[in-house]
Amino acid sequence: MKREKFSSRLGFLLLSAGCAIGLGNVWRFPYVTGKYGGAAFVCLYLLFLVLLGLPILVMEFAVGRAAQKSVAKAFDTLEPKGTKWHLNKYFSLAGNYLLMMFYTTVAGWMIVYCIKMISGEFSGTDAVQVKVIFDQMKSDAPLMIAAMGTVVAGCLLVCSMGLQKGVEKVTKVMMICLLGIMAALVVYAVTLPGAAEGLSFYLKPDFAKLLQEGGFEAVFDAMGQAFFTLSIGMGSIAIFGSYIGKSHSLTGEAVRVTVLDTGVALAAGLIIFPACFTFGIRPDSGPDLIFVTLPNVFASIPGGRVWGSLFFIFLLFAALSTVIAVFENIISWWMDARGWSRKKAVFVNLFALFFLSLPCVLGFNVLKGIAPLGPGSNIMDLEDFLVSNNILPLGSLVFLLFCTRRYGWGWDNFRQEANTGSGLKFPGWARLYVSYILPLVVLGIFIQGYLSKFFL
Repeated sequence: MKREKFSSRLGFLLLSAGCAIGLGNVWRFPYVTGKYGGAAFVCLYLLFLVLLGLPILVMEFAVGRAAQKSVAKAFDTLEPKGTKWHLNKYFSLAGNYLLMMFYTTVAGWMIVYCIKMISGEFSGTDAVQVKVIFDQMKSDAPLMIAAMGTVVAGCLLVCSMGLQKGVEKVTKVMMICLLGIMAALVVYAVTLPGAAEGLSFYLKPDFAKLLQEGGFEAVFDAMGQAFFTLSIGMGSIAIFGSYIGKSHSLTGEAVRVTVLDTGVALAAGLIIFPACFTFGIRPDSGPDLIFVTLPNVFASIPGGRVWGSLFFIFLLFAALSTVIAVFENIISWWMDARGWSRKKAVFVNLFALFFLSLPCVLGFNVLKGIAPLGPGSNIMDLEDFLVSNNILPLGSLVFLLFCTRRYGWGWDNFRQEANTGSGLKFPGWARLYVSYILPLVVLGIFIQGYLSKFFL
């Protein structure tokens, strides 16, 4: 079967960026930035994005393009005879399923919030009332199952139409709309009365504040945010490398994807922090910032229903772009590994993804008594921990070792593939760093995840 290809380079860039752009950019990034005092944390994040995320992103693209396969067969194709790198494909597949088992639930929340905002349900509410609405929404099992099912069925329908006519075409439209809405929201936010103070907090570094909040912890949070925001480590990026030609070098393409991904995260801050300072909201109010605090803000300002609707459509597109991209990786895995047709892979996964996603949905209502990580935790916390603190860092470590060790694919083969085509080249002087230093850093992030979760 001939390998599907993107119809344009723009499609590759937008879809790869869409996989990376998600709720980590527009939900987690702003509240973590707020926690550590704003701009100083942003500086750390950008530094680690270049030092940690970018090299591994290039490696995922290179493995996919060289093999012309998803991770289901990529390591089989490139590994030296007799080695066992291909076993990583099962680890990667598990990561993609686990991510979608809770991500589809959050995407469902976005659908419901869009409807609530457009219908005016938040009008005239205060923060306490919005919190009640949010909690009631999560506890409504039939509603949440319907929302999650809509996400699963809708995104798999897009994948069933093929790479060019479905995944690429729909994601292009969605990403262009996302960027347009984001630009409008930024213009609106920076013209608010308190915008100057919010922008100063966000753009003027205060390292004393960062140290006050815990310098060591801030460094690891910045590493984690930079590392996880690109969705690297479980092959969900490698698949897009397998769909592109060799006319452009992969380092240049990875830089463009990173700039798009980071631009959305930074723009989210330009939207949120001016609003926080205009309406007297603490910028470090945590995960509730998006689902409780901001709806209250939009409910209290002229035209807030319109701006609030645009904001949650923006969030919805960010979530769905990731779901479609990861679904495409799962579909391609089964097509490559088992020789299934696209339609068969979609049909089987329609049921598999729906039923696998049920525990997370029910963890906020029917199964809310289950606390797998201790008091106050839920099933989503467990699934997120398995992905963020285990599969992503360990999977990235596999890509690093595979691309730099002679008993793997090897440095020369990786660099030849990465540098094929016009554009920015992966530097030879980086070999020591990516071969020895970066693996230790990734291992440190993995260990720190366990320390912070269970011991600190």
